[in-house]
Amino acid sequence: MQFGINYVIQGAIKIDSVWLLVRLPRIILSIFKHSRHIMTYPHLLADIGGTNARFALETAPGKLDAISVLPCSDFATISHVINAYLSQPAAQQAGAAEVSHVGIAIANPVYGDLIKMTNHHWAFSVQEVQRAFNFKTLLVVNDFKALAMALPFLDQSQKHQVGSGTARQDGVIGLLGAGTGLGVSGLIPAGDTWLALDSEGGHCSFAPTNAREIAILQFALRTYKHVSAERLLSGAGLVLIYRGLADLQNRTAEDIDPPEIMRRGLSAECPICSDVLVLFCELLGTMASNLAITLGSKGGIYIGGGIVPRLGRFFDQSPFRQRFEQKGRFANYLEQIPTFVITEPYPAFIGISAMLQQLSR
Repeated sequence: MQFGINYVIQGAIKIDSVWLLVRLPRIILSIFKHSRHIMTYPHLLADIGGTNARFALETAPGKLDAISVLPCSDFATISHVINAYLSQPAAQQAGAAEVSHVGIAIANPVYGDLIKMTNHHWAFSVQEVQRAFNFKTLLVVNDFKALAMALPFLDQSQKHQVGSGTARQDGVIGLLGAGTGLGVSGLIPAGDTWLALDSEGGHCSFAPTNAREIAILQFALRTYKHVSAERLLSGAGLVLIYRGLADLQNRTAEDIDPPEIMRRGLSAECPICSDVLVLFCELLGTMASNLAITLGSKGGIYIGGGIVPRLGRFFDQSPFRQRFEQKGRFANYLEQIPTFVITEPYPAFIGISAMLQQLSR
């Protein structure tokens, strides 16, 4: 290499000394600028929701170490939870002290420097967090935008198809998922890469399709001026549906939380709780089909979030897919679109890693 450089320089001097004086500094500057974007490992990856903050260190491309899940409620700020993770022995052993490039997927709209979480009390400045930890790179994106970026990289062991349909490889992909809230995104093919959508589609208005759902909407309107899809398709939504169905049946609703509703519903020990899960799957089917025809999601619809994977076979056997295809004149259109449940436990890490790699190009 040294011989080649000397040869080029010597040749340039013989051919045109002016060329050397003018062009060589530009070449060196270009090499320097390119080298600044080469991101050294480990990378800190985070997936922060309204309930839990998940962390991992990517010690080599695609290699995750020191995965940890911390309750958001245990920490006053995002800086406290980051510091707590980086101080863990497993993280220290994996190279936490050398982290300088960070990607955070967060359950919140991301516009500009100030982030104020919708489903948690944390608020922070991206630049201030970056300075506090002396990170060279701090990429903060919406969690479902990051999750969308993971979809092209999922293999068959990381997803599970529900119902029929075949994905077109060059087709638009839709994504939604219920957990603490309802996340929505999409993935648009753009040549040899993908463009993920920033979306807050979970806050679109809830659209009932039958008398029972209209009654649930009317029940919810007693409390909320605007009933979004997220009001029902979320952990808190399970409780709202439970209370609404109890009211419809003139029953007294117990004070139970979402995990208990799911447990009782899956074990069939509580008929109302079982009805809650059935109705939840129906509403999710409607929401998924609305997303599919809005985006033209010939590449499929993917379902993430914390609720559906916990339903297991119940979801496969639920009315979800039937409701998904129940679109009148567009039933045949939707029959051809596959629906997948994401089974990979940490898919957002895959997406945020890909987005960090895009920055280095």
